[in-house]
Amino acid sequence: MTQTSSGMASPAPSSFFSASAQGIALVAIAGVLWGTSGTAQYLGAAGLSPFWVGAAQLAVAAAFLGLSLLWARRGSTGSLVLRPRQAGLRLSSFFWASLGIGGYSVFFYAGLQMAGVGVGTAVAIGSSPIWAGLLQAVVLRAPLSPLWWLGTLVSVAGGVAMVMGEGGSSQVSWPGLALCLLAGLSYAGYALVNKRLVSHMSPKVVNFYVFSGAALLALPVAALYAGMPQWSLSAVLVVVYLGAVVSGIAHLLFSMGLRHISGPTGVALSLIEPVAAFVLAVWIVGEHQPWVAWVGLAAVLLGLWVVVKAEMRS
Repeated sequence: MTQTSSGMASPAPSSFFSASAQGIALVAIAGVLWGTSGTAQYLGAAGLSPFWVGAAQLAVAAAFLGLSLLWARRGSTGSLVLRPRQAGLRLSSFFWASLGIGGYSVFFYAGLQMAGVGVGTAVAIGSSPIWAGLLQAVVLRAPLSPLWWLGTLVSVAGGVAMVMGEGGSSQVSWPGLALCLLAGLSYAGYALVNKRLVSHMSPKVVNFYVFSGAALLALPVAALYAGMPQWSLSAVLVVVYLGAVVSGIAHLLFSMGLRHISGPTGVALSLIEPVAAFVLAVWIVGEHQPWVAWVGLAAVLLGLWVVVKAEMRS
């Protein structure tokens, strides 16, 4: 509060706006980085199994985050040993976060193989903010506003139009769709648990342990379903980029943003990913998109604007 010339107290400028705006910006940048993953795989990892792309990406992310954590603490006597109880946390929270991000990687790539890239991507990415909103309302008992739901549903519909505008097979793989729904649920769960973790501990520490656990879960699954990987120089470079930038830096920014906005809003803003992927596909790959996809792009941006408005009002 500040004092006016009449001695009356006037409200100070809202610090929530600046904090939430910062969180939204960080998550938006993360979404743009996530959107480069498809183009990166197109340019250099076509010969590597998607299971190994996902698992190796998690492993590289864990190594990158560990090295960045060591670099940040160089010269410090602080320990890197995890002591979550000092922050009122449980080790189970890290397990569930690792299971969420690891499960997303496994379910997503398995679902894409069965349902197709277009349908699978639309279901996995489109369902994740809906799952997050439902989990927030049912599990955390903190329902979101109708305005948030309106913006989210408009964005999800736009994302589906963008992906499906390219066309696809008329054959529906129900097991593949189920796996993609599980991928969306896994990511939503990860985001909500991760928000609680980074509210009590450094995002660098949290992400290092979460991605290390996710890699330990995903690598055996990749070996089981895809056998031994066939590496090439281009595949290694792409996986390093995906791990360090798309997973490491992007999820670090995402976690930092979650400190200032709600978990479901963070997941909804991840719909910027297909927008970035769409722009890169047109600009770099040279794809020609139908008018339906462009309408979907506009709907995603409109819906996200409504989500931002709802977050500011909450």
